[in-house]
Amino acid sequence: MSVLLGPISGAVIAGGVYYGFSTMIRTRTEQHIHDLHVLSTRLAEPGAPTHAPPSAFDRIEHRPFRVLLQSGWNHQVESMFRDARDFSTWAADWGRQKVYGEQSTPRKTT
Repeated sequence: MSVLLGPISGAVIAGGVYYGFSTMIRTRTEQHIHDLHVLSTRLAEPGAPTHAPPSAFDRIEHRPFRVLLQSGWNHQVESMFRDARDFSTWAADWGRQKVYGEQSTPRKTT
């Protein structure tokens, strides 16, 4: 009799653990399904109108002079960096020509 008591008690305990976990998983899944349904309903339906202040984008004043000044500044800075890059390339080619006596082909600048 004691030979059967161990496996039977193990099976009962395993069944209880399985039932507990499966019930917990099922109830949590049902709760998640319900929560997702509530959230999707809230997203799909338009909310009540709110009287909020205008957005930050609407409050920005568009100033054409500022844009013109900023684009001119950006153009000047861009040309300064382009000239520095071109000078660096020219100096490297000139140094290579003086040291090695090579006639290098001009490199493409982008």
